Amino acid sequence: MTIVAAADGSALGNPGPAGWAWYVDENCWRAGGWPHGTNNMGELMAVLDLFKSTAHLPQEPLHILCDSQYVINCITKWMPGWKRKGWRKADGKPVLNVDLLKEIDAAIVGRKYKFEWVKGHAGHDLNEAADDRARDAATAYQAKREPRQGPGFPGAAPAGAQAQEPVPDPALARAPITVPAPATAPAQPELFSMLDDEPDPAFAPHPAAALETVVELERELMDPAVRSDPLRAGELLHPDFEEIGSSGRRWSRQEILAMFSDGEAAEAGLEVLTLNRLDAATALLTYRSTGPRGNSLRSSIWQHENGRWQVRFHQGTTEA
Repeated sequence: MTIVAAADGSALGNPGPAGWAWYVDENCWRAGGWPHGTNNMGELMAVLDLFKSTAHLPQEPLHILCDSQYVINCITKWMPGWKRKGWRKADGKPVLNVDLLKEIDAAIVGRKYKFEWVKGHAGHDLNEAADDRARDAATAYQAKREPRQGPGFPGAAPAGAQAQEPVPDPALARAPITVPAPATAPAQPELFSMLDDEPDPAFAPHPAAALETVVELERELMDPAVRSDPLRAGELLHPDFEEIGSSGRRWSRQEILAMFSDGEAAEAGLEVLTLNRLDAATALLTYRSTGPRGNSLRSSIWQHENGRWQVRFHQGTTEA
C-alpha cells in the first residue's frame, strides 16, 4: 500500500530558528528542528526523516506531497549530476546543504517514491498539517524549548538516545546541534516521478552559467539576512538593475538597496513556475512568492557577466 505523506519546513528569519515535519495523519507524524537553520534545510530534513522513518517498509511506495520545488528538483533532477561532479554545482561551487542531500541520496536507494508538488498555504489538509507542525517546531526553538516531536511511524526502529541533526552551510552553523530523539522513531500522501541518472540538460547548458544557480540566488536575494547586508545584496543586483512594482512604480538599484536596509523583510517562499535561457548569458525566472502578506507572481531577468549571475530586472504583481 502506498504511503502518502506531506513534508514541509519552516524558518523564522531564514536563517533563524527552523523546523521540519512530515504528516500522514494525527497518529502518524513527526517533527523536529534547529535553533539556527534555513527553510530549505527544514524542507530537506522532513523528506529525509520520512524516508528513514519508513525504512522498515522498503516495499511500500512513498507518495510525498511537497510545496518546495527546490527539494523536488534537488532529488529528482540535480542530485545525480552533483554527485558526478563531487557534490559541486555546474559553476564549480559546493552544493548547499550537502550533508542532508548525501543522507537523502543514501536513504532513497532501493525505494519506490514519487513527489507531487502542492501549492503551499492553499488549504491542502496534509500540507497544512505538516506546515503547522514545522512552524510550531521553529517557534519552540525560538522560545528555547523542545518542540513536539509527534508519535512517529508505527513499527519504526527506535532512533536511539540521541539523534544529531546535520549541520549545513558553515556560514549558517554556529556549532553542531544535538536534539533528543523520541522514544519511538517516525512516516506515512504533472507529478514528479523518479528520474534516471541523467541531469536535466536545461539546467546545465554550460558549466559557467548553470541555470540552477539562478534559482538559488533568487532565494538568497529573498532572504531577510541578505537584504539587511548591503554588501551581499549589492553583489546580487546588476549595476543597471531596475524593478517595476505592482503599483507601476519604477525602482532604481539605489532605491531598492535603500529600501532593503530601511525595511524589515518578512519570511517568504519561492515556487518556481518557469526557468528559461533567453540567450547564452541571460535567464528568465518566473515564480510565485508566498508570505504572510499574500502571494505574488514575479519575474526576474538574470545576466551572467564576469563569471557570476546578477539580477538585471524584476517585476512583481499581486496574485488575485
